[in-house]
Amino acid sequence: MSDAAQPTAAEVRAAAEAVKTALDRHLAAVERRSGDEDPAVYEAFNQLAAAAEAYDELLYDRYDEVTPFEIPGADSTPPYTGPEEPNALSVLIRRDYAVVEPQRLLAQAERVEAAEYDDADAAGTVHGALGILFGEYEPDEIATRHKEFGLEEGDSTLWVIAADEPAEPGEWLETPFDHVDPQRVVCRFDVSAVFDDETDDDLDDDLEVVDEVDEPEEADEEDIDEADADSDVDSDEDVDEADDYGYDSEPDDELERLEADR
Repeated sequence: MSDAAQPTAAEVRAAAEAVKTALDRHLAAVERRSGDEDPAVYEAFNQLAAAAEAYDELLYDRYDEVTPFEIPGADSTPPYTGPEEPNALSVLIRRDYAVVEPQRLLAQAERVEAAEYDDADAAGTVHGALGILFGEYEPDEIATRHKEFGLEEGDSTLWVIAADEPAEPGEWLETPFDHVDPQRVVCRFDVSAVFDDETDDDLDDDLEVVDEVDEPEEADEEDIDEADADSDVDSDEDVDEADDYGYDSEPDDELERLEADR
């Protein structure tokens, strides 16, 4: 990194102070927590993680040093502290799509609208078309048929969260994705092109290792000639040894002579 692009010492110091402030806020939130799913603790946790990550990056850019802190990412979650035998659970799913073919999306929505709705005017916009299609099809079906609807898949994730008791009907409908305690996550499953890139990199490394393996050397013509010469010599020696032991090198002539004597 060039000197012009490096952060200043003052910026690094300010990031360090931000980490200290975030630590104090997190501790205060933990001390005042009202329950296992206190949103204030969750928010303070995220703020602390963000501050620590920013400080780590600036410290490295300025001084080429790192911190001993591990910032929780997509592949790591806080230790599970929920019940060993959950009586209820929540499943949170997020799937991202890009609208890459709006005309295909509109055409599919118009087809559904013409068959299912009397008032056929909502499918004229992308916003209206999305409402029609996601109202007609289950999310899993859209996930498997996304190309038919002019969509392109992005990242997706599924979280299974443990609960002590099932929620009351309508209890969380106004804020369905709030108050998620990361320490209640039983398991999660992530899909991202980032993982595909990592797999491709590993495959490229394996191919490089294979390319480094030495090919077997081709036999030298001179060595082949020597081998042929040795073979001829061995054949001649074998014939001489057969004669020494009383074997005739022309058994057919000997057989004819015996038959004539009879």
